[in-house]
Amino acid sequence: MAEAIKHECGIAMVRLLKPLAYYQEKYGSYLYGLNKLYLLMEKQHNRGQEGAGLACVKLTAEPSEEYIFRERAIGTGAIQEIFDHVHRQISNTAGELSDAGWAAQHLPFAGEIYMGHLRYSTTGKSGISYVHPFLRRNNWRARNLTLCGNFNMTNVDEIFDHIVSEGQHPRSYADTFIMLEQIGHALDKENQRLYDRFKAEGMQGVELTAQIEDHLNIGSILRSASDIWDGGYVICGITGSGDAFSFRDPRGIRPAFYYADDEIVVIASERPVIQTAMNLTAGQVKELLPGEGIIVTKNGNISVEQIQPPKNYSACSFERIYFSRGSDADIYQERKKLGQLLVPQILESIGHDLEHSVFSFIPNTAEVAFYGMLEGLEETLNEYKIKQIQQLPRNDTDKLNDILRMKIRSEKVAIKDIKLRTFIAEGETRNDLAAHVYDITYGTVTPHIDNLVVIDDSIVRGTTLKQSIIKILDRLQPRKIVIVSSSPQVRYPDCYGIDMSRMSEFIAFKAAVELLREKGRGDLLQEIYEKSKRQQHLPKEQIVNYVKEIYAPFTQKEVSDKIAEMLTPAGTRAEVEIVYQTLEGLHQAIPHHPGDWYFSGDYPTPGGNRLVNNAFINFMEGAFQKRS
Repeated sequence: MAEAIKHECGIAMVRLLKPLAYYQEKYGSYLYGLNKLYLLMEKQHNRGQEGAGLACVKLTAEPSEEYIFRERAIGTGAIQEIFDHVHRQISNTAGELSDAGWAAQHLPFAGEIYMGHLRYSTTGKSGISYVHPFLRRNNWRARNLTLCGNFNMTNVDEIFDHIVSEGQHPRSYADTFIMLEQIGHALDKENQRLYDRFKAEGMQGVELTAQIEDHLNIGSILRSASDIWDGGYVICGITGSGDAFSFRDPRGIRPAFYYADDEIVVIASERPVIQTAMNLTAGQVKELLPGEGIIVTKNGNISVEQIQPPKNYSACSFERIYFSRGSDADIYQERKKLGQLLVPQILESIGHDLEHSVFSFIPNTAEVAFYGMLEGLEETLNEYKIKQIQQLPRNDTDKLNDILRMKIRSEKVAIKDIKLRTFIAEGETRNDLAAHVYDITYGTVTPHIDNLVVIDDSIVRGTTLKQSIIKILDRLQPRKIVIVSSSPQVRYPDCYGIDMSRMSEFIAFKAAVELLREKGRGDLLQEIYEKSKRQQHLPKEQIVNYVKEIYAPFTQKEVSDKIAEMLTPAGTRAEVEIVYQTLEGLHQAIPHHPGDWYFSGDYPTPGGNRLVNNAFINFMEGAFQKRS
């Protein structure tokens, strides 16, 4: 994706199942868990670069000793900053730092349970107060809760009204704060239930408290809190008494993986991250299934429970195309397949002229799809060679050598150069600087003869294509520029944790609107607006995605051709064509992650239809304001 999109967050959790002295003896450090958390977070840095935070809970702290620790920071260097601060606190503590037993009781961040979070804002809200983990404090350990997650709720208003109706007074309307209070309230009720039970049995004081801590039903707490949730999420939490959990949404929209043995439990957003941190094979890492929660009790008992019944499976396909690390074995093959499936459309766009076509990729995230595209092109070329050889007269060695020498021409034609400081310029000077974010490799294309085919992983807004990429590629003087997207056209906003919420951002939407107006069908926009407006206040379960009707009159190619026209800068000498992956190709390449609402408009939860409905209303009313 040439223009980066802020997307879902990353989570990491480590639960040590042995005393810290065990890790000191076996691995040389009682900070083994903290070090593993650092690896898990650093390897997921791609998932959040606006902030990071970590929390630690100690199981053996004495009264008057702190047992919950938290560090948070904002900015791209947040991971390094929080871990540097943690290590400074450790090194500045007076005591027997080499004694694992002493450290377990007294040393900051020397604990058995760790939780980490990497944040990308999808709501536009920023600042340290919005950085996870969030913390709810109480004098009783079992009523303390620290929480983080990779999520976005579509029905925050309903959740807010629900907890207010129960008498709570939330301090913020943001979904993270509300969920903390909601789960915290369920935790309070579970504590009270156990208090009443054990009090009736004659227990009191320390004995009663210990029984409460040993009998918390985390699964019941999560079921009670999550019944009303509509969205995509993976939630991680730790109670002050030492219960840890992670819970995935019942449609499996957001990803979660875990590994457990007799020493450690590890949870993260991506599988290869756990593989790397723990030196495991892919088969040793398990996926948390839709609606499942993994729970580790204070006493170290591990269970996987069905918190909510699984619903229509809708694991995010964009996760596989772009967001997750390409080092995952399955994702690597899926991205190659996406590139390979585009070959028939590419061949048509270049008139099957492989001899005079150069193939490349931009940006680096499209490299794996590029390899798949090359493999598909090479298969096509080999089939052509076989046919040509079969038609050769015997002993025509020269012609045979000519056929065998034919190959696919691949080059690195575009390089992301330096991060130009465009803020120092204004107006056209700024635009000119922005156009040079990418540089080209001169001499790779035969001027006016060769086609230049460049694959991208997705084209969402098209801003960088128009302002920079097409301009710079045109300097090579190709006969034709073909920009290929390994994902389908992004037509609809997201509401499950990715920063794509405004209709006006999508070049596919703008192209379809322009086509309607060109064909004298601008009245259709007003009709769809009126239908959308009429259902705005209906329950989310009754809302229909009428925005689909905008695209219905046109083929994918018609929309793609209009996109190419809109993104081609004035003065471009080469013909420009844009080729998108088909929806069928997407599902063929990524069969086990069917969530495709960005492309199809088929939202997996009712809240998705409400979001697209409101997004279109906002677009139309914004257009009205501009005209007035």
